Amino acid sequence: MGKSSDNNLGLETMRHSAAHVLAMAVLNLYPRAKLAIGPAIEEGFYYDFDLPKPISEADLPKIEKGMEQIVKKKLPFKQIFLKRSEAKKFLKGNPYKLELLDEIEGRKISFYQSGDFVDLCRGPHVAGTGEIGIFKLTSVAGAYWRGSEKNKMLTRIYGAAFGTRKELDDYLRMIEEAKEHDHRKVGKELDLFSFHPEAPADIFWHTKGMAILRELYRYWRDIHAREGYVEVRTPEILTRGIWDQSGHTKFFIEKMYKVTTPDSKDWNMAIKPMNCDGGILIYKSRTRSYKEFPLRMGELGVVHRYEGSGEVHGILRPREFTQDDAHIYCTPDQVKDELKRVIELCFEVYKTFGLELDHLELSTRPENSIGSDEVWERAESIMRAVLKEGKIPHKINEGDGAFYGPKFDFHLKDSLGRTWQCSTIQLDFAQPENFDLEYVTGNGTRERPVMIHRVLYGSIERFLGILMENNAGNFPVWLAPTQVVIIPVSERQNKYAVKVADWLKRVQTATGSLRVEVDSSDSTLQKKIRNAQLHKVPYMLVVGEKESKSGAVSVRLRDGKDLGAKKIELFTKKVKEKIQEKEPTLW
Repeated sequence: MGKSSDNNLGLETMRHSAAHVLAMAVLNLYPRAKLAIGPAIEEGFYYDFDLPKPISEADLPKIEKGMEQIVKKKLPFKQIFLKRSEAKKFLKGNPYKLELLDEIEGRKISFYQSGDFVDLCRGPHVAGTGEIGIFKLTSVAGAYWRGSEKNKMLTRIYGAAFGTRKELDDYLRMIEEAKEHDHRKVGKELDLFSFHPEAPADIFWHTKGMAILRELYRYWRDIHAREGYVEVRTPEILTRGIWDQSGHTKFFIEKMYKVTTPDSKDWNMAIKPMNCDGGILIYKSRTRSYKEFPLRMGELGVVHRYEGSGEVHGILRPREFTQDDAHIYCTPDQVKDELKRVIELCFEVYKTFGLELDHLELSTRPENSIGSDEVWERAESIMRAVLKEGKIPHKINEGDGAFYGPKFDFHLKDSLGRTWQCSTIQLDFAQPENFDLEYVTGNGTRERPVMIHRVLYGSIERFLGILMENNAGNFPVWLAPTQVVIIPVSERQNKYAVKVADWLKRVQTATGSLRVEVDSSDSTLQKKIRNAQLHKVPYMLVVGEKESKSGAVSVRLRDGKDLGAKKIELFTKKVKEKIQEKEPTLW
């Protein structure tokens, strides 16, 4: 491991320099390796290689040792310039660097040299290898060149780099915690979902996973009914023409599944990647009046997007997922109030689930977009005014808006300090024009409505994955797939345990019947308790001879706390309160 760097050195510059040192070490071990790219990233760096033979994480220690040796040599980083013809000759035999060279403008090309190592690079770098901070190689992964599955799969080596050993140790400790919180691990342990090659990157939801999803749907429907939304449903396959009209085939085609019907030689339909177009068709199904506005239409719509194999990640990024979309149609003078109302609803949802907002971004017009400059300036000025009037702290993310309008993106922080983008609110003047949407005003004239696209959960599957990584599967009782396990001390109490379970299942809470199981296996009492704890069950009701005679239950919480004997009525009252208030605590 390297030594501490000067605190004044930029971490990004140091991490980029560490990537060069990684490339040097790999070439020393594998001289026939071809270099691709090696940028600095958050928390560290990586480099992509075309290697003569596969490597694994077992090879990382020797590569790291090679990096240590290079750091100790204190080789200077020296910038040199070659003429384009010289650079092309120098890079001959490396198709990746030659492709990058073709994209660089100018006659003089920047390289950086350290000892005998020379790499195409614009810099900057630290003064020398001796100024590389504390680092550690962390993992090996496959990565397609330029992120395209059409290109060759390369070997990507990741590393972490910090200015001090404490920072690195803290980061590595967080990584280990993250492994324990990984939603894929938790999902398997709790029997929530699985993945199968017969439907690559799509989720197979098991019974217990569906129990959680039902509660997420129920909560969504409850708050939307309260807020005056109507629920709709649109088909998953629509004709090519509507995707052409909306611009999706121009700006989103690489993510869309094309459908060829039996009576067509070419694709003439597509599985929806978004719910917008179907919702627009519902709007256009009849004449609309200003008296209906604001018209808030919500949909729990299943969408499909073809994510590359290097992009998919469990339920956080599958290819099929459910978006909790809503499209709000309103008059121009209603726009600001509707935006403010949606922002408040987003904050309410985060509070309910105990999620912390890290920051909010205003994402502005991207390079590829539809609509006039005037329309975009109008939309962005409204969104800036909403943030200013609400005194909402935010960042500007230039050029990352939707192709039809600017948007607010909400980035949440989890218990490990990582951030995730969930809710988004998009202001759209372009699609109403594009689809010739109208409403009848109070004067009898016809005007264009303004359209607001928004999601609260975003992808419900992703939202659940974030919750799982935030709480490691320790759901509040209202969300827990199994809320109560009844554990008879011996076989003699099995009948009483079933009686208690039947009684509890008839109890109606704010989210319906309690989800109850009985563990009547031949396992020991301690093993039954341990099994319930491993499955993160909030309540364990132990019933022995004494409890069966007195009509009570001995209550234990999943954290091991023993609350002793309680009357069933008292236990039920407490649980109903916790579910009603959606409290994270259990007692």
